[in-house]
Amino acid sequence: MTEQALESFAGIDPASAGQQLNDKLGLEISELGPERVVGSIPVEGNLQPYGLLHGGANAVVAEALGSLVAGLNAGPDKATLGLELSCTHHRAVRSGRVTGVATPVHVGRGTITAEIVLTDDQGRRSCTARLTCIVRERPPGT
Repeated sequence: MTEQALESFAGIDPASAGQQLNDKLGLEISELGPERVVGSIPVEGNLQPYGLLHGGANAVVAEALGSLVAGLNAGPDKATLGLELSCTHHRAVRSGRVTGVATPVHVGRGTITAEIVLTDDQGRRSCTARLTCIVRERPPGT
């Protein structure tokens, strides 16, 4: 999906479009749909001081992918905002890419919850996350 399409979908203010944390991490979305969103980041450039993938990078990927699932399920006239994010880091990753797969586990009128599973290049689970988003009416003009 193109960056322009993602900006349009997400209702990103053009003034902040070039300031997205996802871009700084190198997040690439490879699959986008209401039942499954897939994206990955390089480990290189996203390390903590011990040479491992930073746990915060896992959290950013989880929130980004889970938010896309929530937004796709909420519909175009709704806005979804992260309410709670929980991450369990199972395995350290030192190189390659980390890929996240977000799937909805609850789609309601007021909240949407997604599970996000992150794996390394060998398919080993490195992090499991759960994101709950609150669903609100989209403000006029956005």
